[in-house]
Amino acid sequence: MRITELQAQSNWVLSIVADDGRVGQFDVSPYLQYEAFEALRDQKEFVKVINGGYFVEWDCGADLSTDTIEAGWQVVGNTASQKTA
Repeated sequence: MRITELQAQSNWVLSIVADDGRVGQFDVSPYLQYEAFEALRDQKEFVKVINGGYFVEWDCGADLSTDTIEAGWQVVGNTASQKTA
């Protein structure tokens, strides 16, 4: 999976569109207990997420691979089906 669109929400959730058209949400809040993600408890830092295509990262050094995201995200739609509907 490659991430084509990424947006941080105010509730520590990432809204993601994958290259295959799947649209989903990934909750980062369970990771905030770990030292590498500690800075992201500040919402101002969390929203500074960077799309690396096959990973997401933040200035504090925290990152998540698309394998991790794909294993735990909630798919809520598909852009291909929305275009044809």
